[in-house]
Amino acid sequence: MWFLCVFYHRLLDYRKPEVESLALMFGAFDSDDGGQDGGEHLEWRLPEHHHPDSPFHFVDLPSEDVARDIANRSILVKGIYELWGEGNNYEELEDAIKDYPDERKLPYLSPESTFRITVDSFGKVISFQEQNERIQSLAYIPFKGQVNLRNPDHKFWLMETDDYGTNNGLPPVVQKRIFFGREVGGADRKLLPTYQLKSRTYLGPTAMDAEMAFLMANQAMVKPGKLVYDPFVGTGSILVAAAHFGAMTMGADIDIRVVRDGRGPDCNVWSNFKQYGLPTPIGLLRADNNLPPWRPGLKEVFDAIICDPPYGVRAGGRKSGGRKLLKGVVGPYTVPDDKRTDHIPSTAAYSLVECVHDLLDLAAKMLVLNGRLVFFYPVLREDESTENHFPEHPCFVLVSASEQILSSRYSRVLLTMVKSSPYTEEIEEEARLKHLEFKENHLKWMEDGNLHSAVFSPGESVFVAEGDPKVSKETKPKYRGKYV
Repeated sequence: MWFLCVFYHRLLDYRKPEVESLALMFGAFDSDDGGQDGGEHLEWRLPEHHHPDSPFHFVDLPSEDVARDIANRSILVKGIYELWGEGNNYEELEDAIKDYPDERKLPYLSPESTFRITVDSFGKVISFQEQNERIQSLAYIPFKGQVNLRNPDHKFWLMETDDYGTNNGLPPVVQKRIFFGREVGGADRKLLPTYQLKSRTYLGPTAMDAEMAFLMANQAMVKPGKLVYDPFVGTGSILVAAAHFGAMTMGADIDIRVVRDGRGPDCNVWSNFKQYGLPTPIGLLRADNNLPPWRPGLKEVFDAIICDPPYGVRAGGRKSGGRKLLKGVVGPYTVPDDKRTDHIPSTAAYSLVECVHDLLDLAAKMLVLNGRLVFFYPVLREDESTENHFPEHPCFVLVSASEQILSSRYSRVLLTMVKSSPYTEEIEEEARLKHLEFKENHLKWMEDGNLHSAVFSPGESVFVAEGDPKVSKETKPKYRGKYV
């Protein structure tokens, strides 16, 4: 069945991957492989004359129940609709609605039901009076039920785009298009204000914003009964989102002061879960991603691993050992029993390339087959050759890579990987060789840890003479694409 899927106009690269992950989770594909690596993808198409970044897309889904489940769970889907008609003007729209089969329309027009019609637009503002006029123009639809604006049985939407040109910061629209349809499901946008960071009890400098944390949880197909692990848990923002969707959670961090103490008994990771009435994590460990604490032979424990590794922009990665210990200047030491409670172990710099290799190795061992690894990976945009150079592992298939541009020089990409084969000694050796090849051929900033200086170093200044007529033209908003 074809449905009209209307997105919020933001995080453009993340929209389709989120819907496809949710479609798989809700049974849209007749497959048990856990991911789209077997070729299962939704079929999409654009309305006539629409830009690929348009918020309007048609998507083929197996049933209305699946469409409703996706829309109600999604963060970036505004609504999914059964389209009754579309056209370039209201005359064409009327003809299309009248041609739509009566057996599909009449169940929602009965006298026993209540309804509401909402007028919406993209790229233009419609006054209240104009909205009423547009609703009155739909008099040819034989509604027999009562209007209920608060809690109707059926919600109908009249949506339109205008041919507003290309210079207002939105994707260019060549021709006006009008849609009318019945809402199948819609996102609950109250979710994000509820979990917004500014009202969070315990925050750190790298806390993941609520919208992105929920998107990551959707990409990982988090649901009740699943066990989710974050090896760089920090203040727990990602695990809060996973717990909201019903998963059991577990986290680790190398900084014992974060996972154990926080800022006091009422301001720590645990208090973030209590704030929202969520189940607390089954465990928070002081653990080093470079020296994982799991006993030998322990495998396939977690259903998903979701994290934001430290890549040296806001915070650098650390591993156990200390500089002198790693260089062999001093030998390993044993902490005396009387100092174990308050002892904070020495740490040293942890390069991104090593961090990502350890993360992939951990996920290959500890994820169940078809489990998902979802993590952010930084990209310097000055070098176009980095676009497709993502870390690889023989156990994983890359499902999606969604870019979020953060500045003119720097962006981060959300990588979603599916574990497609079990971990073996042969796989371990193959992964080690892949890591060495990646380490040798990739950008030097990953190993040297100078991403921070590359992002924040002064750029080239551009001076424009006063009175230059070009200034006014350049300041007009243009379509920003992925910057949205």
